[in-house]
Amino acid sequence: MSDKNETKKPNPIAKWWRETVGELRKVTWPTTHDAWRLTKIVLLTMVVMSAILGVLDFVFSKLVGLIFA
Repeated sequence: MSDKNETKKPNPIAKWWRETVGELRKVTWPTTHDAWRLTKIVLLTMVVMSAILGVLDFVFSKLVGLIFA
């Protein structure tokens, strides 16, 4: 027979969900203005790095072509 005073183990998924929601409530979410500003910074950084890597790739391709040609 089961004792009614037994402590019932919580469902692990329900526990995970409660903890996740609790953590998300602690987050300081950025404002719309901040999110757009940070998005623009990321996009600008990606464009600049792509240009730099593209130029380096072109230069090294030409150098390798000169060495092995």
